[in-house]
This record gives sequence, C-alpha cells and structure tokens, in this order.
Amino acid sequence: MSFAVLLTHDAIRDLDELYDYLALHDSPEKGEHVLRQIEKTFTSLAKSPERGAYPKELLVLGIREYRELFFKPYRVIYRVVDSNVYILMIVDGRRDMQNLLQRRLLTA
Repeated sequence: MSFAVLLTHDAIRDLDELYDYLALHDSPEKGEHVLRQIEKTFTSLAKSPERGAYPKELLVLGIREYRELFFKPYRVIYRVVDSNVYILMIVDGRRDMQNLLQRRLLTA
C-alpha cells in the first residue's frame, strides 16, 4: 500500500525558514542540499510510514499519535491518518523541543 505524503502549511513554512536561514548564514547551495535531503527523508514515508520513532518528548506523556524521522540535526514530525502521512513540522532538533512540540502540536 502506498501512502500520500502531504505537507501542512506549518511544515512548508518550516522549510522556507530553514532554507532562508541556511542561504543567509551559509550559502544558497547548502540550503538547497539540505532541503533535497529532507525531502528524500519525508517522501520515503510513502512506502513505510510506521518506521519512524515516537518523539521521546511526547512518549513520556503517553502520546503515540506522532512519529519522527531524522536528517540530523533536523527532525521531521509527522502523523499517519488512514492512507495519508501529514508532515507537521520540520525543525532543528537542537531547539527546545518539549516547548516547541507542546506549542505546535498539543495546543493546535
């Protein structure tokens, strides 16, 4: 079974901000490279979305509806609903993830 991989508006904004940051602080080529690698990471979910791990910050709260994949240091947070994979967040894992996940996922 193949799953549709869909990006939310928040995930698209995350990618735009990530590219802008890398292009400004490193180079546009670096930004494009990182975005291509992250895209490969989340498009691979079409075949096996269950392979991602549960985010540890949510697991300690007993929440198992979200999963994540890594392209270090970036974390791709997603949710599987029926035959769709919704990419919810693409964030630098060095950030305060507990606060970010709570703000972006649990209060939405």
